[in-house]
Amino acid sequence: MKSKSLIFSLMLGAFCLSASAQKVVFDFGGKVTDPSGKGIAGVVVNDGISFTKTDAQGVWSLVSDTTRSKFVSISVPASCVLPQQDGLAGDYYISVRALAQAEGKHDFVLAKRKEVEERFHYIAISDPQVRNARQMKRWRQETVPDLKEVIDSLKQSREVIAMTLGDLVWDNMPLFDEYQESVKNTGAVFFQCIGNHDFDKQYQDLHNMAMGTPVYGEMVYGSYFGPTDYSFNIGKAHIVTMKDINYVGGKSYVESLTGQQLEWLKKDLSYVPKGSLVILNLHAPGWNKVSPGGNVRNADALKEVLKDYKVHVFSGHTHFFQNNEVTPTLYEHNIGAACGGWWAGWVNQCGAPNGYMVVDVDGDNVKWHYKATRRDFAYQFRIYNKGEFTAQSSFVVANVWDWDSACRVVWYQDGKPMGDMEQFVGSDEERASQLKDRSKAEPTAHLFRAMPSDGARQIKIEFTNRFGEVYSQTVNL
Repeated sequence: MKSKSLIFSLMLGAFCLSASAQKVVFDFGGKVTDPSGKGIAGVVVNDGISFTKTDAQGVWSLVSDTTRSKFVSISVPASCVLPQQDGLAGDYYISVRALAQAEGKHDFVLAKRKEVEERFHYIAISDPQVRNARQMKRWRQETVPDLKEVIDSLKQSREVIAMTLGDLVWDNMPLFDEYQESVKNTGAVFFQCIGNHDFDKQYQDLHNMAMGTPVYGEMVYGSYFGPTDYSFNIGKAHIVTMKDINYVGGKSYVESLTGQQLEWLKKDLSYVPKGSLVILNLHAPGWNKVSPGGNVRNADALKEVLKDYKVHVFSGHTHFFQNNEVTPTLYEHNIGAACGGWWAGWVNQCGAPNGYMVVDVDGDNVKWHYKATRRDFAYQFRIYNKGEFTAQSSFVVANVWDWDSACRVVWYQDGKPMGDMEQFVGSDEERASQLKDRSKAEPTAHLFRAMPSDGARQIKIEFTNRFGEVYSQTVNL
């Protein structure tokens, strides 16, 4: 009921702003200060199109066309604490409607850090995608307690930032209330990215609607979480989140960035020294080689904008796990979904478990581990014993979801080293068994097989990740 009232008030307010169409271009301005009122110089401010920086007194000003710009936001500098309320990121943006009602003036207030800490933890969570009370219950009883336990441990040593990579809900806008409540006070500062199921399906997204429209697809999402394209800084890292869904209404969309968004990203990065670590959060991936149908259509243009930086991209959308080493300085993590195969069981389409990514950032060095829900960090691959994997019945099969070219998967037979397992493309057995038609199971390339000799009694598999960490499991034949 609360959500429906909010939607109505947003539509009414947007209509009123649109109705005063005599004035759609505003001179906005204000200051960025510390809590004592002292101005903070050099803070980047933007309205989604135009950028500026605060002057020596912390003053900012922008001329904004409110038919195209819906928020003014700041890129919080690394010298300041990330603003939050109850653990939800906030106070780094203001809607243009609120600004217009405040006579175009707004001051952002940031607390200065005692010192800039270069080490922090970053948690990327893909696709909670809750559609109803049953799925929300699983999210709140399985994923959220697991997250809180991990965050509680991590925050003892470093600050923890969390980012949900879109599809917070499944075309069910009223569930934003409960989703937002579920990620309060976790011990991390929680940010969000919009996914294709987070749009109001009655409308197209803003850039597809008629100029000056009082309603648009991402309006309700924005009322909860603010702008869809924004950035902030922590340690030596520049964090960027962007909408890469071109929504045309009625659940239809194309995975792409607009030209205006790419220009926004160029401007945003123009304030960041070349060679810096950039973490880019998207919903849809850009560079999957296996099952590439969900890739961003203009990923090459995005790659060109990012070429001068050391970039890690975190994405979701596909409900499977795929690491993509795009260039020596561009690495994409298309991570498994928190809901796995849409809450149907405990695995994603590729067999990776329901879970999330935990990233350790130290300066510009990045190290990561996938955390399976309800399992400890040591669970980094799954073994299928001989005869358990229908399409590979003569083999022992390992599903190593976080595999990339710097990893190694080897096997031992009755204690004797047998070398590398053979990598192959296929469909995960557990996921295939969930489907009425096994042939519909998505393929994955992070499968490995080994054929035991007749009379062999035990097989041990070792997975060495790119950081030299070794994980092993043993099965008796």
